[in-house]
Amino acid sequence: MRRVVVTGLGAVSPLGNDVATTWDGLVAGKSGIDFIQGFDASDYPVRIGAEVKDFDPVGLAPPKELRKLARYTQFSLAAGKEAVDDAGLLGAYAPERIGIVFGSAVGDIGGIATQEQTRLERGHSRVAPWFIPSVLTDAASGQLAIAFGFKGVNFACVAACATGSYAIGEGAEIVRRGAADAILAGGAEAALTPLILAGFCNMRGLAAEEEYPPRASRPFDATRDGFVIGEGAGVLVLEELEAARARGAQIYAEVLSYGASNDAFHIAQPDPEATGVTRMMREAVASGGIELEQVGYINAHGTSTPLGDAAETKAIKAAFGDHAHKLAVSSTKSMLGHCLGAAGALEAMACVLALKHGVIPPTINYQHLDPDCDLDYVPNTARKAELSYALSNGMGLGGHNGCVLLGRV
Repeated sequence: MRRVVVTGLGAVSPLGNDVATTWDGLVAGKSGIDFIQGFDASDYPVRIGAEVKDFDPVGLAPPKELRKLARYTQFSLAAGKEAVDDAGLLGAYAPERIGIVFGSAVGDIGGIATQEQTRLERGHSRVAPWFIPSVLTDAASGQLAIAFGFKGVNFACVAACATGSYAIGEGAEIVRRGAADAILAGGAEAALTPLILAGFCNMRGLAAEEEYPPRASRPFDATRDGFVIGEGAGVLVLEELEAARARGAQIYAEVLSYGASNDAFHIAQPDPEATGVTRMMREAVASGGIELEQVGYINAHGTSTPLGDAAETKAIKAAFGDHAHKLAVSSTKSMLGHCLGAAGALEAMACVLALKHGVIPPTINYQHLDPDCDLDYVPNTARKAELSYALSNGMGLGGHNGCVLLGRV
């Protein structure tokens, strides 16, 4: 069977606009959460978010085209370019043999809101002619193909907050079955907009820390009271192992398998019994051909919500039994916020780098023990660890669950 490896990484995140800065921030326990600067949120009950900072899209596309690109698409192109350059992918394979599986939870929701406001205030004739192609959820995957000339399989994967996990898993399957030699996989999001903030505020799912925003996201802590909206993009280059070796590509890690399920319980709440998440992890490990006891680290979905963190903890204990208390579990959302459709890609990247560097990023802001959350959450400080296998978990609205099993090569 063809083996699939990661040969390139790209990131735009609340901690930095490249992989190195993002990773250094995660290892240092740095938070990317602060008061929202992108729009006036002063009259909202929640005024904090994990924004991408100092992002400059100049050079990603010709100036005339750049203004037509949604913010999430700009993030995608920046992360995509870093990943392609990192892998040395241009010219490595025929364009028809390089594909893209790249998703977003909501696409350009900001563009939709802006154009509707234009229509209401100025009439239908003032809606931009490039509006429709710019706001489609597959706009980023299409623009990535145009930017690099990749002509293989190309589609957008949408699974709410598990989007990035599904994209990497499906991308790896395409390479594994020989339908492509390389795939750009991942996700992007720029949903920190007035409309989305209003919606999540009214769902009462957000943390509203005002005195010290970096403390707002505190997964698994007994005082956790909601998640923080984040934004960004993550791209992984996936290739067949022997072909990557033959061309001298660097190899970060192997994508052994992925697991997927649905809670079929509630559109916005996790199944408290977490049977779907349990099954997802067990299936991923079994499909990867390893034993449960060989998994050393789980990058948890860990959103900092009371129900979600408790359900995920229950699922980990159900899936791994006694080993659950021996493996490390951390949530990088404590630093990145919840980047929605980009979360799974950025968190898989964290697993890849944890395997490569032998360092587990921490769960920051962990101070108070919750008896329902009693695992080793790598509290507050990164930890050195020789890891062979790691899981990246995703759980999304609609009951979507997806996880990726990664291993050291």
